[in-house]
Amino acid sequence: MTSVQVPLGERSYDIVIETGALDRAGERLAPFAPRGRLVVITDEHVADTQLQRLTASLEKADIAAHTIVLAPGEGTKSWEQLALLTDELLSLGTERGDHIVALGGGVIGDLVGFAAAILKRGCNFIQIPTTLLAQVDSSVGGKTAINSAAGKNLVGAFHQPSLVLIDPTVLDTLPPREMRAGYAEVVKYGLIDDADFFAWLEDHGEAVLAGNRDAQIHAIETSVAAKARIVGEDETERTGRRALLNLGHTFGHALEAETGFSDRLLHGEAVAAGMALAFAYSARRRLCPGEDAARVSDHLRRSGLPVSLSDAGISAGGETLAAHMRHDKKMVGGTLPFLLTRGIGQTFLARDVDLADIAVFLDSA
Repeated sequence: MTSVQVPLGERSYDIVIETGALDRAGERLAPFAPRGRLVVITDEHVADTQLQRLTASLEKADIAAHTIVLAPGEGTKSWEQLALLTDELLSLGTERGDHIVALGGGVIGDLVGFAAAILKRGCNFIQIPTTLLAQVDSSVGGKTAINSAAGKNLVGAFHQPSLVLIDPTVLDTLPPREMRAGYAEVVKYGLIDDADFFAWLEDHGEAVLAGNRDAQIHAIETSVAAKARIVGEDETERTGRRALLNLGHTFGHALEAETGFSDRLLHGEAVAAGMALAFAYSARRRLCPGEDAARVSDHLRRSGLPVSLSDAGISAGGETLAAHMRHDKKMVGGTLPFLLTRGIGQTFLARDVDLADIAVFLDSA
């Protein structure tokens, strides 16, 4: 077992990484259930593979669990589902001091976290992420949201969990495509400011994806430690430091928007292509060595991830993709900050990027 703290003063919390943690969750969650009850929210896929492990552990700890099982997929992050979920939580008599448990990937974590943020003006919640992407990224840091007609994650709140409980064994039931999508977010931490970690991934990434437990634990611990550090420095992206975590996301969200935020392109796949595009664009502007951009594309491609528009199944032109970017929630005064790079481990926030130039670049990407 290893633990990483997110340092936020009185709101600090632990990220616990432990093999088999789901089977011992009752012991860990007992202090968060003073009334002897927890509401567990998950989706149909996770319910089939992991829910019984959690509820059995809660039962051993004399914790009554009421479970809510939602449909899987990005479509669940909607106004309609949010309304249904909050109504059900209220009907169960959920109090502000209670803890709601999010058992699932990023969709469940985002939706449940947002529901907790607004229910009775703020309830507690716990993240038990079941995908690699959620374990290393979305479960940590308190970003919660739903999607709207205008775009992804445009309605939400910063609301920190009380605990993040990570069990690497849940990854054994994850489809290979989902593992690869999550791995893109692992790579991101090396590209932001840890060139040594990226080099380690070049040597050990295949083992992470193949299920080597030691490699997985090292990748998860390194990733969450990096995110915890950045979140502690800039919780709500006021200084720009936390914005570094969005490497690849501006390009990636445009690709997701073009595919209707569907399973045609998973979030992690879009981020992978977005990071490769960010490096290629940085190299085009002579900010980044071309060999670094080539290393990034080569590693992502060897990991089974898309690195170009065609890889991602995108046929839209640059103007169309740039138009999607204009709806990005990071837009300030008509200007969209971009995460660019001076090389592997040297990501920075650029505020002088012209979307017209991005459109031209994407037409040749």
